[in-house]
Amino acid sequence: MVDLPRRSLLAGIAALGATACSKINESQTAHGLFEAAEDGHRTLHRALAGKQGLAPEYTRAERSPTFRGNGSVTVADPFYQQQLASGFPDWRLEVKGLVDLPLALSLAELKALPQRTQITRHDCVEGWSAIGEWQGPQLAVLLDAAKVRSEAKFIVFRCADTLYGRDYYESIDMVDAYHPQTIIAHSLNGEPLPEKNGAPLRMRIERQLGYKQAKYVKAIEAVTSFADIGKGGGGLWEDVAGYQWYAGI
Repeated sequence: MVDLPRRSLLAGIAALGATACSKINESQTAHGLFEAAEDGHRTLHRALAGKQGLAPEYTRAERSPTFRGNGSVTVADPFYQQQLASGFPDWRLEVKGLVDLPLALSLAELKALPQRTQITRHDCVEGWSAIGEWQGPQLAVLLDAAKVRSEAKFIVFRCADTLYGRDYYESIDMVDAYHPQTIIAHSLNGEPLPEKNGAPLRMRIERQLGYKQAKYVKAIEAVTSFADIGKGGGGLWEDVAGYQWYAGI
């Protein structure tokens, strides 16, 4: 069950998405109001929870019997399909942008890093939730290994899937990037990620809603701004449906 405060937030963001295509959202006044509300939400959320406050974690007995796929559940790209069929032997996760040591890591190299396992609840903007056990290295470990530069303000996740004819992407700020529960997950409930859940790699950013949990991740890019990425909203759903960039819960 989604608790009342979360349910209210989910409904509010869903309503925002529904109105994003309306004329009111086309005005600069409305855009400014939405940005101000989002900034206030982020400030209040972090003031209440603390910048490093943890999302609730659960026991294995509390895991959901199934964990549905949502959004993209398959990737049509031929290279992806070939890699999926063979266990992703040639998949590489790039760490690039404002870093001194760009990386290109195989799944084996990612699994050789220190791993974090966490059992957390995924809350979707559509109103459903599920509890799953995730495993993978912390994003902070990769950023430190790549020596992310001080001028970096955001981390952008580049993905293999597309929606509405656009390459999927998402982004977070450096506070969430260095949060201990922000991991690059390669495992769900003790097994390699299924395709519908984002194989071979997906993000887990546990203090934000489900649409922030980018799937099919192929690159991580440190930037000062995402104004020139997509439509500048910071993510595909933010660009096409007006979802809030910061979706803290």
